[in-house]
Amino acid sequence: MSFWDIFRPLKSAKQTRWRELGAYTAIFSPFGQNMWQSDLVRSCVRPIAEHTSKAHANSSRPEIAKILNTSPNMYMNGKDFLAKVRLWLEIKNTAFIYIARDNTGKVTSFYPVPYASFEALEYLGGLYIKFSFNNGTAKDYVFPWEDLAVLRKDYYTSDIWGDDNGAILAKLELLNTAEQGIANAVRATANLRGILKSTKAMLSKDDIKKQKDEFVTDYLNLENSGGIASLDATQDFTPITMNPSVTDSNTLKQIREDLYRYFGVNDKIMMSDYNEEDMEAFYQSKIEPFLIAISEELTRKVFTKREMELNNFILYESNRMEYASNKTKLNMVQLVDRAIMTPNELRKAFNMAPYDGGDEYIRRLDTTPTGEDAPEESKEENT
Repeated sequence: MSFWDIFRPLKSAKQTRWRELGAYTAIFSPFGQNMWQSDLVRSCVRPIAEHTSKAHANSSRPEIAKILNTSPNMYMNGKDFLAKVRLWLEIKNTAFIYIARDNTGKVTSFYPVPYASFEALEYLGGLYIKFSFNNGTAKDYVFPWEDLAVLRKDYYTSDIWGDDNGAILAKLELLNTAEQGIANAVRATANLRGILKSTKAMLSKDDIKKQKDEFVTDYLNLENSGGIASLDATQDFTPITMNPSVTDSNTLKQIREDLYRYFGVNDKIMMSDYNEEDMEAFYQSKIEPFLIAISEELTRKVFTKREMELNNFILYESNRMEYASNKTKLNMVQLVDRAIMTPNELRKAFNMAPYDGGDEYIRRLDTTPTGEDAPEESKEENT
């Protein structure tokens, strides 16, 4: 079965275009789909996707958590799945996940939808999304809204998708123009070095070319290690020094910083030179909001309203302690011997395997509970 066999085509006879509140026409073609070709954009979104992909799915239904963590679909493991969804969200601001089910309604897989464009349609009173793809096929595929988990950034104009990245494309184009200008300046200064003038009158084109070629061969090649050239009285060489105007470094730096702010990263995050405080801020602003969004969206699309009332859920969690220093982790020992953490939870922070019995809470002997089981002398002290 191919990837495209998963999609369910819908008869077009009774389709009508979906209209949102305020008569907003629900058609979307991503603006700036070449953003991914920018090395700076990739440098910005790569750490976001990589840190996001470290999250682990938990669920009230262990079989669903297993699918999400090990093999969400036939092409991806759990890490690749999260990274791909996050990249689509950052580049296109709207990411769709198709929830595939068998004939009994049981969830079997989760597929990020690699769309080129999409359109919202009404069919028999329901909302459907028709996707077009850039894979050379003429087919468009349609999904019921209920089978799509949708993640959005800049969720402002439409009820269905997030606004595009048009706000930053001008800066990307300016940066691209500046980089091309630098490249052209290097080529220009490397190619034209001077003018060779002959005092002989009315030379033919062939003779002019021959003089030039001989001069280049004799004096402007790598074998002329002495760096000295000699001319007779009939030739005059005038060197040319070219200083093309290029974008200054401060302007380039400002453009790059604008892109960093847009994606919410900085040099420390991109170069893995962060400390605990840097990583905590990055996690709070860029990782945790995404994990909350995908957890809530998958929960409401995988489970029925009745199942959610019975406390069925999907929850993505990330071990934030992995960013802590060893000193901070060692200070957490006191949380273990005061029954706040289990030994295995602390071992997880050190990337150590759990051990049997390590999920039991322990308490130091010199600490005493204040409840009904406390010794009589402790109860008297507390009163």
